[in-house]
Amino acid sequence: MPNVTFILADGRVVTVQAEAGSTAMLAAVTQSVPGIDAECGGSLACGTCHVYRVTGDCGEPSAAESAMLDALTGERRPNSRLSCQIRLDADTEVTLAIPAAQG
Repeated sequence: MPNVTFILADGRVVTVQAEAGSTAMLAAVTQSVPGIDAECGGSLACGTCHVYRVTGDCGEPSAAESAMLDALTGERRPNSRLSCQIRLDADTEVTLAIPAAQG
């Protein structure tokens, strides 16, 4: 099972197991990780599941994701991703930091 570690804005660390094939956003929402608002439910229509990749490989953002990050997130960084676009494989091990405020 994939493991996703979230570093919350207050510094607390929460690690969750997810279903292979799901997304980091879905893992956060279903396991009540605070800070991932996910207002659009994962349809790439908002910036409220913004995270910063700390460790692990979660690919590069698509052009559509990159445009959404530019338009709707607070502080975009080179390691910014929308967690709804991070697909989790069976062997995924990734650490994601959640910003203090969502887009």
